[in-house]
Amino acid sequence: MSNNATESSGGVQSVDRALTILEVLARRGELGVTEVAAEFGVHKSTAFRLISTLEGHRLVEQAGERGKYRLGIGLLRLAGATTARLDVVQEARPISKRLAADTGETVNVAVLSESSALYLDQVAGSSAIQTHNWVGQHIPLHATSNGKVLLSGVPDDQLDDVLHELPAFTGLTVTKRSALRHELEVVREQGYAVAVDELEEGLTAIAAPVRNAHGDVIASISVSGPTFRLDEAKTKEVIPRLLDAAVEISHRLGWGHR
Repeated sequence: MSNNATESSGGVQSVDRALTILEVLARRGELGVTEVAAEFGVHKSTAFRLISTLEGHRLVEQAGERGKYRLGIGLLRLAGATTARLDVVQEARPISKRLAADTGETVNVAVLSESSALYLDQVAGSSAIQTHNWVGQHIPLHATSNGKVLLSGVPDDQLDDVLHELPAFTGLTVTKRSALRHELEVVREQGYAVAVDELEEGLTAIAAPVRNAHGDVIASISVSGPTFRLDEAKTKEVIPRLLDAAVEISHRLGWGHR
């Protein structure tokens, strides 16, 4: 076996052991390094290294008794993020169905995921004969209406941390940061984003922000379809319906008052 293969195997084994430590802690509450070493039949230094790595990510923390460890608050953060996404999908689904029925086009719900937009849910409208299923896929932020809405919720001084390269997908893709920043200002002012032929030629999408109880942009909802159908006139018809849907979902998540 090559050195690379050996290192890869060892890495997978370490990940497996680390995850098992979390499972054991979930069952038993607290464990010391000696107990972890005995559980896996490894040297105490190996057990300590695994626990230290988990502690560095706040997945475990030291208990009151010296030398004992328990599950950390980092797990709550991960669980909270998952719960929040599930809440968005649950609250948005009936409204997405109604919006898809009213417009005849495909409705998508997306969230920011590091440097891309992650599609959480999709409802096909009656006009969509055969639509691509985007659920679970990551799409570029700068070339999509959902992405621009999600970026509009990122503070200006943090945009460079989220945005890296701005590749061109069509001749209409925005590839200059200055132009994109200007577009985001417009999105914030008007409350929605439109992308025409920017990710794919012949594809138009309009998106609006979904907010949480604090008013933060936590997701986006979009209506998309062929550019020949979602022309300027149809887009103007869709925008108020889309905005109403985004506001209704936001209200369901605790934003504002009716």
